[in-house]
Amino acid sequence: MSTAQNLSYSAIQVVHNFGAVATVAGSLIARRVRDNVARRKLAQLVLVGWLTQAVSGATFGMVSYYYYHQFPDISGIAIVALLIKMACATLGIALLIIYLWQSTRWSERGKEKAWASSSALAITAISAAAFLRWFA
Repeated sequence: MSTAQNLSYSAIQVVHNFGAVATVAGSLIARRVRDNVARRKLAQLVLVGWLTQAVSGATFGMVSYYYYHQFPDISGIAIVALLIKMACATLGIALLIIYLWQSTRWSERGKEKAWASSSALAITAISAAAFLRWFA
């Protein structure tokens, strides 16, 4: 692997990690906060985190394609982990868009369920990342 390729993967990983921190920490903090203005800001942060995860995740594949003219050769557990991460990101993005659009009409219990779901998705995604990394 060339220095440029390693630098590319490393830079993408840094961005990917910050996205993961935003999704996990933002969701967990929002579960403890009751102020709707603060929760809305956290929702924006978590949405940006999910979008960052999706874009940076796709960028890993693009860098591999650029250098090897094919996507990463993964199988078995790594594919399952990648599919889990993609599902979590898709659901997380959808949930946060809906939250930002509709949450002013929701009960406190509904908001709590949304943040519990966002937390579960973020924790599942970051857990799947470990399997993807080591089984790829």
